[in-house]
Amino acid sequence: MRYHDITKDDMKNGDGLRVVLWVAGCSHHCAGCQNPVTWDPEGGLPFDEAAKAEIFEQLERDYISGITFSGGDPLYEGNRNEVTELAGEIRERYPEKTIWLYTGYRWEEIRDLEVMAYVDVVVDGRYIQEERDVTLEWKGSANQRVIDVPMTRKLGQIVLHA
Repeated sequence: MRYHDITKDDMKNGDGLRVVLWVAGCSHHCAGCQNPVTWDPEGGLPFDEAAKAEIFEQLERDYISGITFSGGDPLYEGNRNEVTELAGEIRERYPEKTIWLYTGYRWEEIRDLEVMAYVDVVVDGRYIQEERDVTLEWKGSANQRVIDVPMTRKLGQIVLHA
């Protein structure tokens, strides 16, 4: 897996102050994407132990609410295994921290992926430029959903994050 950035003290990509991992690789190529530089799976830097240590250092801080996986697309085929492994390790080491994940895939396509056992909130769906709405919280276009993953899995129907 490769990544472009690790953002610290982020307030725009989930509840509270967060660390955000911006992964490389996306096959959706949405028109108007805010991060087209992240589409190339060979772009950015290799995700190595130093990058992981940087994330864990941030998660050690009491005021950091959790991590957000964004990009690119964390669920791009070339990212899935490493994102799943990292999310599992974060869940184990920091059970009180929340895990958010942004993806261009719809819930119906990803609900059975192993990573969803670790994710608290998923923002699903491709960005659609014609449905852009800057007043929406946590998402860029009206078609996207901010899903409470544990409740959705428990009830077997989509529950939106409040």
